[in-house]
Parts: sequence; structure tokens; C-alpha cells
Amino acid sequence: MIIDYKLLFNKTVVLNCFFAFVIMLAITSCSNDAEVTEEEIVQEEVIEEEEVEENTETQEEEVVEEVQVEGVDFFLPNIDLSNWKVTLPIGSPDEVEPPEIMDYATDERLMPFMYNDSTDGSLVFYTTPGSSTANSSYSRTELREQMVPGSNSTNWTFTEGGRMKGTLSVPEITTDASGEFHRTLVMQIHGRLTNEQRDLIGEDDNNAPPMLKIYWQKGKVRVLTKKLKDLNATDEEILHTNAWEDNEGHTFPENIGVNTFVLEIIATDGRLEVILNETDSVVYEDIHMQKWSVFENYFKAGNYLQTLDAGASAKVKYYELEVMH
Repeated sequence: MIIDYKLLFNKTVVLNCFFAFVIMLAITSCSNDAEVTEEEIVQEEVIEEEEVEENTETQEEEVVEEVQVEGVDFFLPNIDLSNWKVTLPIGSPDEVEPPEIMDYATDERLMPFMYNDSTDGSLVFYTTPGSSTANSSYSRTELREQMVPGSNSTNWTFTEGGRMKGTLSVPEITTDASGEFHRTLVMQIHGRLTNEQRDLIGEDDNNAPPMLKIYWQKGKVRVLTKKLKDLNATDEEILHTNAWEDNEGHTFPENIGVNTFVLEIIATDGRLEVILNETDSVVYEDIHMQKWSVFENYFKAGNYLQTLDAGASAKVKYYELEVMH
């Protein structure tokens, strides 16, 4: 047999080249796969680091928000006492006027009866039967408006007008022997005689009737105003306290209970309006309001407990209180 070695050599070379090419392809493929795998790992690590950073930032933001949650800090009522004096159920009774009333938080006379509740930002008026004023049997922890701080002599008329608005609640009040809640006066417009009127009718003080009384009564707000007993009374007769009597009154239908509520009083020439929670109102605009224009007036706000029952007490909280003329 004749063997063509040249042909065999050429075939061997071709086969060797083929195998070498295949091996190179395999090595190149593995190298590329390794590079891709490394790139994916690096990308995954970067993504994980970004997620960790985002989670850390979110946690830090949440911590800041938790620190600012209401109720953690110390809250004070939004009430300016510069134009108010307060009457207490102790002493003859005791009264504290501006500027001393501004130190109520450290005044030992005031601390049991008028103090801050920092948990809800209220000014608390606490009252129990005790000392009373000359023209009343009941005790009070109640503010009296002083247009000129420290003086009762400067007041306002309905013709001049006045507005008082307060946010308040009655969270605690005792019950009587029958289980009925006691009632307390939370706002008033009180009348006052001028010195000339006082002398004209021979009185020994400047007291006049309260034109408006607003009660917390059995969980509702009740309004009483005054009316003349005799519409033909003379200008002098009108000045006497006994010339006036309570009208039939108005009780707002909403049951406020111990919840916070808003009261607004608007007095203008011959007209009086009381608004509860900025939606429901009662208006008095009649001959009685017109006749009332002879009196000076001042606002009152606080806790005037209407009982002499032993052990009775009440707390009235004011969160906001403002007066405008």
C-alpha cells in the first residue's frame, strides 16, 4: 500500500488547528462569563448599599418625626391675662389683678384654683363652695375684664360693642344628691352703673344685673338674658336691679358633655348673639336689648359654681380666650 504522507500531514495540521481554535473559544467564553459574573456582583453590591443608605435616611426621618409628636413638649394656654383680674373662692373673697395675675403659676393664693395643665395646653379654673362676693351666695374662680389693667372704672356699652371668644371644656363637675350634675357659669356679660347712676338711685356700689349668663348645664350650653319686667319703666327705674328678670332662656341642642367647645359672644347696639361651635347661634334683638344700652358692661369668664352642696366642685378648662372692642 502506498501511503501519501504529505496528505496525512496536511490533515493532521488541519485537525490540530481546529482543536486549538475550539480550545481558544472555550477559554474566551469562560473569561467573558467570569467578567459578566463579576460585573453583576458589583452591581448587586452597589444596589444593596443604596438600599441600605435609603433605609437609614428613612429611619432618621422617622426618628425626627417621633420627637416632634404633640404631647411630648410642655404646652401653655393661648391666653393673655393683661386685661383680667380673677376672683377666688377664698378670703373676703380674694382678688388678684394685673400685673400680679401674670404670676399665677407661682402665686400661692392662685395655685390651687388657677393653674396650667401642660398635657393639653389649658388654663384650669377650679372652684368649690367657699367665699362669695357681696351680691351672690356662690363661689367662683372667675376672670373679670379690665379694659384698663388694675381698674374697674373703664367699661363699654352695647353701642360701643364688644366680642369675646373662648375655647373651653368642663371635664369634671360633681353631682347632687339625686345624681344630677351641678351647673356652672362659664361666661357672662355683667352690667355696671356709672358713678352718676349709682348716686342717682342711692345705691352704695356700682352693681347692675348681668345681661348675659352662659351655663354648662347637664352637658349642654344654656343661655339666659335679661328682660324688663315693665316696658313702661322710667329711665331711672330701669337702673334698679329689681327692674329686670331672666327671660325663658335658650339651651343649645348639642350635647357637648366633657368635650371641648367654642363659645363666641357678639354685642352690638341693640343686639346680642351667642354662637356655639361656630355653627349654631341664638340672637336677641328686641326692645329689652335697646333699653339695656343705658348700662356699662364688662365680660367675665371662668368657673362660677352654682351650688352650696358640701363637697361640690368643678373644673373648667380654657384653651383660648380673646376679647375685642
